[in-house]
Amino acid sequence: MENGSFYPPYFNLTMFVNIGHYGYPVFLLSLLLFAFIISANLVIIVVISREKALHEPMYIFILCLSVNSLYGSSGFFFRFLRDLLFDTHLISRPACFVQIYVIYTYGSYELSLLAIMAYDRYVAICKPLHYYKQITSKLISQLVTFAVVFPVLILGILVYLASTLPLCGNAIPRVFCANWSIVKLSCISTFINNLIGLLLCTITVFMPLVYVLYTYVQIFLICRKSSSEFKGKVIQSCLPHIITFVVCCITGFLDVALSRIDLEQLNPILSIIFSLEFVVIPPILNPLVYGLKLPDIRKAILRLLSCSKREDERMK
Repeated sequence: MENGSFYPPYFNLTMFVNIGHYGYPVFLLSLLLFAFIISANLVIIVVISREKALHEPMYIFILCLSVNSLYGSSGFFFRFLRDLLFDTHLISRPACFVQIYVIYTYGSYELSLLAIMAYDRYVAICKPLHYYKQITSKLISQLVTFAVVFPVLILGILVYLASTLPLCGNAIPRVFCANWSIVKLSCISTFINNLIGLLLCTITVFMPLVYVLYTYVQIFLICRKSSSEFKGKVIQSCLPHIITFVVCCITGFLDVALSRIDLEQLNPILSIIFSLEFVVIPPILNPLVYGLKLPDIRKAILRLLSCSKREDERMK
């Protein structure tokens, strides 16, 4: 271990210092966003769970996306809201690595579920006669289990390696703990961490992305030879997935890019916005996209709201 290196019991999230008097407005806005994320995703979960007509593979995967949104946003917002109200922004070493693990598994779950949904759409459009033979309840359970368990194991290795590094400081220029920000504090060579991190990133990020792109190339080739009516149905079915996939890619790319630059040199508000998009935009967008664009979910939500209204009227 080099001179000056240590295993700090706390990390300091230094970006909060730049917020200054914007703290309370940011807190109120963040609280509203968190409340919306919770309520909107709960509506999707309740509607799909209650409506037997929605117990189809595509809707089960949408439900899983909403559960993941609750998981990722909760892992971020509870700590973030607390830090906005306090003058000190120290986070304990165990809590920091737990936050990294939660946020990274959330991102990996998102990509894995989108890859599974792409496979579902591929079979439904390119092999419609074999859909119910291939997309069985057993296969759905296996795919969802794999999408959950695999990132848990893979990202556990990444976080563990970062936790063993002796560090020369404890300042993290972010509003939440990030693996790369801690690795950059290391007093020793991080070659092994970088190599394994690149390998795991390829497995958990690039492989799902490549597979999603592959499925849409196949869907595009089928649509090119089909009627306008068929193309319209495909667009209606696939557009929500395409939107969530593109947003996930953009926000994930920006989060990786932000880890490589000095955020403290940016405008404080821009720094906060750029730091939050990965854990805020997908959980907000997903229920809106699927709730508004898919007719079956939209109708089920309206029925749920009308039933709630009638119940309120009877109570009065």
